Amino acid sequence: MKALKIPEATIIRLSVYSRFLAQVKRRGVITISSGEIANGVGVSSAQVRKDLAYFGEFGTRGVGYNVGELYGHLMKILGLTSQWQVIIVGAGKLGSALTMYAGFAERGFKVVAVLDSDPRKIGQKLDSIEILPVSRLAEVAAANQSAIGIIAVPAEESQEVANTMVQAGIKAILNFSPRVLMVPEDIVIRNVDLSVNLEILSFYLGAQKR
Repeated sequence: MKALKIPEATIIRLSVYSRFLAQVKRRGVITISSGEIANGVGVSSAQVRKDLAYFGEFGTRGVGYNVGELYGHLMKILGLTSQWQVIIVGAGKLGSALTMYAGFAERGFKVVAVLDSDPRKIGQKLDSIEILPVSRLAEVAAANQSAIGIIAVPAEESQEVANTMVQAGIKAILNFSPRVLMVPEDIVIRNVDLSVNLEILSFYLGAQKR
């Protein structure tokens, strides 16, 4: 199986399915149907079955899926059975919030370092993590074998940070700056533009009035 052949929308839904299964697993549910998963996450049962079919045969016809087993399969597919080391560049309000977000650890992502270019922030701590200068990015990435970097800096600084991350050997970047970044083809990058998502919400709200 080649990941590139799997639609990105399917990967996003698998993440949603896994979170839903974690919830029902905590409630002690043993088996679940595609229809129950669909109702829980807001898609059709046919979509659930189609998404899972990309990765093999799961469940038993007429019985459903074993919640624990399916959850385990999805976590493995999503690469969440081992811990990922994450470096955050930008110790402002957003970077600070991301650093202290407990949800990362719950899904297997450990923030191992926070870096910033502001001398006033260097040496301060976010939770138990000391803020380091950006000049140490390559050193920190190598020491922690970090593959994931998060950019939480202003737009005008983001491309330079991305370049530094690439040079440091980071292979995947989550970009929170409102700027399209240029990176080599072998680097995986995801852009999270909060204003765009707000504009999508405003579009739908406006459509209801039109």
